[in-house]
Amino acid sequence: MPVVVTGSIATDHLMTFPGRFTDQFVEGKMENVSLSFLVDDLVQHRGGAGANMAYGLGLLGLGPVLVGSVGSDFDDYDAWLTRHGVDTGSVRWSELKHTARFVCTTDTANNQIASFYSGAMSEASLIELAPVARRVGGPDLVIVGPNDPQAMVQHTQECRDRGYPFMADPSQQLAWADGEMIRTLVDGADLLFTNEYEHALLLQKTGWSEGEVLSRVGTWVTTRSAKGVIVEQAGQTPIEVIAVPETKPVEPTGGGDALRAGFVAARQWGLGLERATQVGSAVATAAIEVIGTQEYSLPTGPFLDRFAAAFGTAAADEVAPHLPG
Repeated sequence: MPVVVTGSIATDHLMTFPGRFTDQFVEGKMENVSLSFLVDDLVQHRGGAGANMAYGLGLLGLGPVLVGSVGSDFDDYDAWLTRHGVDTGSVRWSELKHTARFVCTTDTANNQIASFYSGAMSEASLIELAPVARRVGGPDLVIVGPNDPQAMVQHTQECRDRGYPFMADPSQQLAWADGEMIRTLVDGADLLFTNEYEHALLLQKTGWSEGEVLSRVGTWVTTRSAKGVIVEQAGQTPIEVIAVPETKPVEPTGGGDALRAGFVAARQWGLGLERATQVGSAVATAAIEVIGTQEYSLPTGPFLDRFAAAFGTAAADEVAPHLPG
């Protein structure tokens, strides 16, 4: 049965600032910030959290079903995703708005300043999951990724009502969502993904303790950049997995989405939590070594060599039979 990925589908405009943002901040003047950064370059790439995760799952052979809302400018992007193993038959095309835009500048310390225009994504709440399930079969997992907030709430509730297992990935929407909305998105999730900052923010806004969160979700995965990943379940010893060391310059945009794709793919293959987290870590490192969230590839030989170097030959041998091609 398929993995259904709901979330944003966007075009990324990525820039690099040859300095540190923090060097430009004036102490005591942060209430009135007016700054312009002269950047070195500008590249345009396909992106959006939902599409990024679907791309990674497609590379790993899962044939994910992407669900989201796009504009009439989606033709080339549609062809790209289809060519990389993504089912786009349940994507909704807006008659009025363009596909969403993400504009992000990264400094030399990998700090980022970003803006997001929702565009056609604002119509994602018009999408129901039941017709998707009728078309492709009942989902093994529905990923509720960052998206139009109303759509996220609706998709989560429909998963509960129809008994679809779901993964909560509120991501950047945690910054503005209130505690009630966050509790709605998280409660009952089979999987919960956050980064380290979002982990703390979720606790602060919901008023829940870590134990209370773990009593409401199956597994909580927290990404911690260079410190790796920690996986928690109620009553179990946390699992910690290192980040696979990078060998090229790092562009962090999309690394979290790639990690999620690797983790979910490995769980669908039937691998355990530790091994799935290792696969996610390896895919994430491949993604951040290129500019653009869907520009990486996963050639089997080099991927397994690197995986074995990080986690051992026995771990690589367990993963190898599941990799496509």
